[in-house]
Amino acid sequence: MKPNTHIDAGLLSNEAEFTHEFFQQFTLRKNKQPLKLTDTITKDYQFPTLYGNVTCAIGVFLCSYEKAQAMLPHPKMKPVAMPKGRALVTFSCYEYQQVLGVAPYNEIAMTIPVMIDPSINVPVLPMIMDGMFKKFGYYVFHMPVTSLENRIRGNDIWGLPKVVDGIDIKVSNDTSTTIATDEKGNEYFSLRVPTTGKSTAFDVRSNIYSKLGNQLLQSPTQFKANFNVTKHMDRLWKTGGKDPDVLTLGTGPYADLLKNLEIEPQPFQFRHAAYMNACFDLPNEHYRAPFSFSEDEGAINPVTNT
Repeated sequence: MKPNTHIDAGLLSNEAEFTHEFFQQFTLRKNKQPLKLTDTITKDYQFPTLYGNVTCAIGVFLCSYEKAQAMLPHPKMKPVAMPKGRALVTFSCYEYQQVLGVAPYNEIAMTIPVMIDPSINVPVLPMIMDGMFKKFGYYVFHMPVTSLENRIRGNDIWGLPKVVDGIDIKVSNDTSTTIATDEKGNEYFSLRVPTTGKSTAFDVRSNIYSKLGNQLLQSPTQFKANFNVTKHMDRLWKTGGKDPDVLTLGTGPYADLLKNLEIEPQPFQFRHAAYMNACFDLPNEHYRAPFSFSEDEGAINPVTNT
C-alpha cells in the first residue's frame, strides 16, 4: 500500500461495521479535546480505536540484550531477558481493513518486550505467562504506517514513533511477505511469515509503552483471533546457524536502526491470522511511571520522525 497523505475533513461513518461480539465489551468515548490535524481540519475521534477484519503477520526474533537496552528511553526500562545475553524484538505487520472513523491503512509495530523497573528481571517467563507480570508490556521503537492521518494521531496522542512509509503485504504460497519502503525509496525491511502452523486461539490484553514529552505512557491494547503459530524453541539455547532468509534488512537509516540491534536471522516464533479483531485505547490516565525522565533520559532513538 502506497502512502496516503490525504486527510478527509470528517470522520468515516462506519460504526455499523463493528457488530462482532468482541467490540460489544467496549464503551466508546471521546478524548478530552479534539485533535488538530491541519490548519483547517480538527477531528473528535472515539476511543478505543476499533479494528475489524485485520490480517496480522508476526515475527519474533532474538537480538542483543545490550543493544535492546540502549534502544529504550530510560535505564529502568528493561528488555525481557533471554538466555545467552539476548532480548526479543517483535515485528507485527497489520492490514487494518476496517478502522473506526478512519480509512484503512497498513502498519508495522516494531517493539521490544519490556519490564518497567522490575525488582527482578525474570528471564523468559513474562513472554509465556500471559497476564502474570503487571510491569510487562511492549515498547514501540519504530512504527511505519501508510497513513498521514494515523501518523499524526500516533505522534500527538501516544508519542508513538510513527512515520509514513510504503508498506506492501502480500500472501502467496503459504507465505505472508511484508516490505517497508521509506520516503526516499529505500526498501529497508522485509519479513516472510508462514501462514501455516498450529492453530492457536489468542484473546490477549497487554500494554503498549511510549514516551510523549517527559512522560512514559501506558496504553491498553487487546486482540482476539485464531493464529497459525510456528515455534522454534531450540533458539533459546542455540546461537548461530544458517540464515533462512525470512528477515531482510536493506538500506537507509531505518535499516541501520534495525541492524544495530544485532538481530539473529533465525526466527524464534511466527504467528499469522487471516482475520483478527482488535482495539487500542487512550493512554491510562491513572498510570504513573516509577521514574522521571528529567532524572536520566537514557538512550534516545537515533532516527528522527519525518
